[in-house]
Amino acid sequence: MPVAPTPVEIYHRAVKEGERRLSATGLELVTTGFNAGFTIVFGIAALGVVHALVEPRFGVDTAKLAGAFAFGIGLLFLVTSRAELFTENFFDPVATAFDRGQRQVVVKLLRLWAVVLVLNLIGGAILVLILSIDGVLPPGAGRALGTVAEEIAAKDVPAAFANALVGGAVVTLLSFLLQAVDQVLSRMVVAYLIGFLLAVGPFAHVVVTAQHLFFGALVGADVGIGTIAAETAIAIVGNLVGGLGFVTLTHVGQARGERQGRGSDDTST
Repeated sequence: MPVAPTPVEIYHRAVKEGERRLSATGLELVTTGFNAGFTIVFGIAALGVVHALVEPRFGVDTAKLAGAFAFGIGLLFLVTSRAELFTENFFDPVATAFDRGQRQVVVKLLRLWAVVLVLNLIGGAILVLILSIDGVLPPGAGRALGTVAEEIAAKDVPAAFANALVGGAVVTLLSFLLQAVDQVLSRMVVAYLIGFLLAVGPFAHVVVTAQHLFFGALVGADVGIGTIAAETAIAIVGNLVGGLGFVTLTHVGQARGERQGRGSDDTST
């Protein structure tokens, strides 16, 4: 049976993957960011459709659980297609930035995050516009997604921030876990489980949250432009704190500490 990689081995894999992401051309960043934006919306659509089908027969709670299971396919599609989702791209390039310690790497890192976030939002919004056209989704799906949007909008600032902090940590954890597995099937399972966890919370990820709110506004939910802007801003900050502070920096520190410990052992012998 294969042995799980050590934190140092995962770190080295992440540095290599981070170099690939940081060296991406502008066209590559735009297209992968756009692809991730509309890919994740397929998960949102699946959540709404399944919720609408399950609720009349089994009730709201079961419908929410079933919808969370359905949403997982969005992350599965995302990882399988190697698209680039904001916060999912935290661990690998940050590991590269720490490993290289060069100023130009930090500039590339900020460029990566900014371009990916904007294109995630644009790509997702276009598909949401299409899916919100009457008759594209089955009856009841729009109402279910509108309810989700209103629940997101009803959170006060502390709750929204804390929720986004957890959401950022969950999605960033995905990139760490993907470096710990080798097979495509294993990557698909990890992605699906992270997608389910994100939706069953539900925990806020800025791209998912923004598209949920936008969808709700289009189907007549009580969600305004100001609410979308405010919740998106809160989600960005919360995702950054959770993704970078709770997952990225702690795992990078773990790997670097283990590597330094090995160096000390080598020196002592």
